[in-house]
Amino acid sequence: MTASHSAAGLAARVPAQRLRAARQALLSDGTLPPGLLDEQLQASWLRSQRFGLLPDARNPGAPHASAQQLARALEHRRAFVAQARPVMEFLFEQIQGSEHLVILADAQGMLLHAQGDTSFADKAARVALRPGAIWHEQWRGTNAIGTALADGRAVVVHGAEHYLERNAFLTCAAAPIVDPAGRLLGALDLSGDHRSYHRHTLGLVRSASRMIEHQLFEGRHGGELRLRLHARAEGLGTVAEGLLALSEDGWIIGANSVALELLGLPRSAIGALPLEQAIGMDLRALLAGGRAAREFGGPEGRRLWLRLETGRSTLTMPAGAATKPVAPADALAALDSGDAALQGQIERARRVLDKPIALLLQGESGVGKELFARACHDSSARRGKPFVALNCAALPEGLIEAELFGYRPGAFTGAAREGAPGRLREAQGGTLFLDEIGDMPLALQARLLRVLQERQVQPLGGGAPVALDFALICATHRPLRQEVEAGRFREDLYYRINGLALRLPPLRERSDLATLVARLLRELSPGRELSLAPALLQDFQRYRWPGNVRQLANALRTACALLGDEETQIARQHLPEDLLDELLGSAPVTARTVHDEDTDLRLQAQRQIDAVLQACQGNLSEAARRLGISRNTLYRKLRGGGNAA
Repeated sequence: MTASHSAAGLAARVPAQRLRAARQALLSDGTLPPGLLDEQLQASWLRSQRFGLLPDARNPGAPHASAQQLARALEHRRAFVAQARPVMEFLFEQIQGSEHLVILADAQGMLLHAQGDTSFADKAARVALRPGAIWHEQWRGTNAIGTALADGRAVVVHGAEHYLERNAFLTCAAAPIVDPAGRLLGALDLSGDHRSYHRHTLGLVRSASRMIEHQLFEGRHGGELRLRLHARAEGLGTVAEGLLALSEDGWIIGANSVALELLGLPRSAIGALPLEQAIGMDLRALLAGGRAAREFGGPEGRRLWLRLETGRSTLTMPAGAATKPVAPADALAALDSGDAALQGQIERARRVLDKPIALLLQGESGVGKELFARACHDSSARRGKPFVALNCAALPEGLIEAELFGYRPGAFTGAAREGAPGRLREAQGGTLFLDEIGDMPLALQARLLRVLQERQVQPLGGGAPVALDFALICATHRPLRQEVEAGRFREDLYYRINGLALRLPPLRERSDLATLVARLLRELSPGRELSLAPALLQDFQRYRWPGNVRQLANALRTACALLGDEETQIARQHLPEDLLDELLGSAPVTARTVHDEDTDLRLQAQRQIDAVLQACQGNLSEAARRLGISRNTLYRKLRGGGNAA
């Protein structure tokens, strides 16, 4: 939001009828009249159009979390919500009685928590402005939460500036919230009736979001070496200050948004830039000056003030000490594409790294269990040691024992002359990954249990036992608890390998598909800026992906190979034929391809219902919620009568 736009009074806003006419022009010829919207909102309207949204019609149902999914998201974001709620309460005290809601959303636009006037909350609920709803631009068009998340900037969206006309009764201001590592956590929003617009609303929201970032920074780096920054000495130590966390060799490892703005730094500088390049002084010079506040020259000739605090650090800086860069992220962080469920499992895994706790990874085939296991190894203190993976379902039953435990020369017919150490010994000092452990024969399970209990192994054919030291990670697509009850898996082994069980979500349940696709394309075609056509991205988001991430990666690999040298956008014609057939067979007709005849409208509605029912696995209540209709209406539609709209 530009300064002139955010500070303008209500009288300066463009009349609603002119904005409606502009939307019609955008739909008819793809252009917008100049001067009606600022650059940020204009770009958002164009994105909304590319998503296939119709401003004056009921669009395909936006996803809405069930109560269980919302509870899971709140659990995964517990620290974020806990730091935000006191600030939200403070903000609500300032605007209480003005028909407003204070709303917290995560990075995917899911509303996590809301607080405000009850009378307005009832009105807002009619457009799903309530916890559990997803307000990403893809589903809701231009709106303050979705647009702030898309742009990474604070924004006001007032009245008819919302792309969907059904949201025109709202006036909303939102600001993004970024954690000290530079990752987008979500957005704080203040929404109310459009008649209650006030030009100071955006300032309130921006200040509140900075208060939350300040709290997050103090919670993570409060006892560490850190630098306080402000344009005036009196501002140091207030919630308006900039904050930098520093490593003991002088690299920036954390920052709040204020500090990045004061120093003119991008988020990518966190973990990748030495302090000296940011402020013109190295850590040694700062330490020599003690803890007193001092002035220095900032970017563009500005004068800034700073104060160094060492916290619990016992830092000593010998003369000529070499500095080295701090890795901006470990291998587990590299897996984080923004999905709340996966983020939660990553954080749980991180807490038990380097502790004698076995990990059990559960999930469908293709969700990336081995990739997750390798990331755990590469993020641990054992990362310089071997990572040994064995697929228990891929070896003949008679060979698994020899593969695992090794054998002495001549131990059995066909044994190698020199013998073999076995995979357990090969993993010495590192990590052993047993994939599809649910397929291990019962007899072998007993011997594996004994090895894990005694932490030593005796090769086939005899010989002295060998002590073992490795981290254990197991994985399976089978429900092991049910396998135990059916007698196909030993209960004692189940409890031995189940130190911490993590369920990796299937692709169809993840909210980060677009980000994941972008990352895979960068990996598959480095140095080439590739993207998905908007229509294909919508196809991907409706598809169930039975092969999960493995299937997605293979499809994108084929698509990259089929792209022409000058092409940069992947469309349907670049997909493997079998996947294209499934996409076209399951995708509902979009509004852009529907004729005006009543029969075509009924066909569109029926296909949409079928697709949503499939996505909900036949759960009628969840399907009705996603479609935005009552269960009775859904029943009538399934019987062939009535309209789903």
